[in-house]
Amino acid sequence: MGRTERVTTAALAIVWIAALHAGSGDPFAGSGPAYAAPSSLGETGLYASGSIGTIDPRNRPFSPQYPLWSDGAAKARWIFLPAGTAIDTTDPNDWQFPVGTKFWKQFAFNGRRVETRFLWRASANDWVFATYVWNQEGTEARLAPDAGIRHVVELAPGRGHDIPGVADCRACHGERKAGPLGFNALQLSTDRDPNAIHGEPLAPGMTTVATLDGAGLLAPARPELVANPPRIRTADPDTRAVLGYFAGNCGHCHNRAGEIAYDGPSLQHSDVLDGDTVAAALLAKTTTWQIPGQPDGASVMLSRSHPEASTMLVRMKSRRPSSQMPPLGTNLRDEEAIDVLSRWIAR
Repeated sequence: MGRTERVTTAALAIVWIAALHAGSGDPFAGSGPAYAAPSSLGETGLYASGSIGTIDPRNRPFSPQYPLWSDGAAKARWIFLPAGTAIDTTDPNDWQFPVGTKFWKQFAFNGRRVETRFLWRASANDWVFATYVWNQEGTEARLAPDAGIRHVVELAPGRGHDIPGVADCRACHGERKAGPLGFNALQLSTDRDPNAIHGEPLAPGMTTVATLDGAGLLAPARPELVANPPRIRTADPDTRAVLGYFAGNCGHCHNRAGEIAYDGPSLQHSDVLDGDTVAAALLAKTTTWQIPGQPDGASVMLSRSHPEASTMLVRMKSRRPSSQMPPLGTNLRDEEAIDVLSRWIAR
């Protein structure tokens, strides 16, 4: 978690060019080198009627077992796969989604819908990112500006939730190789972690590896993921929960294939499965990012003997732009995760 690892969102800025298929009546029948999202959420295909109302049953709900923390928002998520297509699981750790795939993630605070994020694979080379902002009545959600919106709802004195800009979306989801986060074999495993930090119940009808495989939506089929559902292997339930949290909140950047200069243990979902080995590597890894007041070379990712010298914990506690982790997407500290991690390190 060194200084060189920070994501520079300005370098990831992109320009959206509207290229809708003239006269087709289908806002997703784009042509040309770039695509644009519709101006309203009702036009994205989330709802059966084309306007705010009942969710289209073709959109499959899902709930990752290790959810991403976003200022304490309550979330709902859906995926749409075009008829006759399947997820390419040739590499079981790096699923590839067919053209036409869509994802939605709805954020609510105190029972009120505030934003819905939209991710659409418009072509083999294009992922479109968009965020829709809900009105106070909850009757309409309109496309947010590319730069995002600051402080759309107050969460604490002086701190509010921000709607991300397009560059922010790409900073986390990837520029060179964009795609969804939190939709993979570990997150959709039926072997759910009962101690997952911010874990959500797996409601009836939720999408899992088993339901995808059973519906023929994994190609090639992956019956081994059904017979032996993925889990983080460790005898310690707290280690499993902590590493799962890291996979869901840190692994999309802190991995060997990421777009930042990171040389620590990979926290990607497919790399944390050997839980005890990863935990030991975190305890031994020094960092280039120095904790103020600590001598050079004394700061490590996790320190049993001196928890206050654990850079992961220090940066999770910080909400200074120069030091906080994750660097984007939160304005509040994740107090529950900080408490669990603090106790786990000390123990």
